Amino acid sequence: MAEQKKLFERPSPAEFRKHQRQEKHKHENPLRDVILGGQDGLVNALGIILGVMAASGDVRILIATVIAATFAESLSMGAVAYTSAISQRDYYDSEREKEIDEVEKVPEMEKEEIRRIYEKKGFSGHVLEEIVKTITSDKKLWVDTMMAEELKISSVDTKAVLKSSVIVTIATAIGHLIPLSPFFFISGGKGLLVAVSISAITLFAVGVYQAVSLVGSWWKSGIRMVIIGLSAAFIGYFIARIFHAA
Repeated sequence: MAEQKKLFERPSPAEFRKHQRQEKHKHENPLRDVILGGQDGLVNALGIILGVMAASGDVRILIATVIAATFAESLSMGAVAYTSAISQRDYYDSEREKEIDEVEKVPEMEKEEIRRIYEKKGFSGHVLEEIVKTITSDKKLWVDTMMAEELKISSVDTKAVLKSSVIVTIATAIGHLIPLSPFFFISGGKGLLVAVSISAITLFAVGVYQAVSLVGSWWKSGIRMVIIGLSAAFIGYFIARIFHAA
């Protein structure tokens, strides 16, 4: 009986704060932005390198082309990451205004939607009506619940969006420079071999880190990343070979 009573006791504020500090949940995932920018930059640069080497083999042209692409692509990726998130924020704001308008104009219909949402979650009778009453007594909570439960969309943090776009920009630039770096010291076929090798190792390492830090098989994730990245890059090589042969 004592154990059952303890089970339903609320933890003290101090115990709850300690529990929150110990939780391992991640509220942000910058790894996604690093992989998005880094993989795109590396694959794009390697594709350019393979294409230029297949067409002319001039290292100066290759370096100049990749550096130009580094600036253009990294800024473009960062801008796309920012504008797409801002578009999502604007969409959220627009839908929220519609929900506010509906709550004001047809409150009974919106109240019924809340009721049905929580009916599907297994609540009924007096408990269900208390939930509906509690939520609909606070307009902000009411609208927030509709956004989360009915529309399944959440607000966008502008500061987080800016941080994400900066990470994508930097990661894309670094990704471009990884396969290019050997050509500052080695030229020709040896430089190309080193560039492909470094790119494959980097892609594999990123795949492994993704699996270790999140979930999944490290070797499957690494191999998958290598196959996807190198396959995309070699498309540029084969296209350049076709045009060069023509």
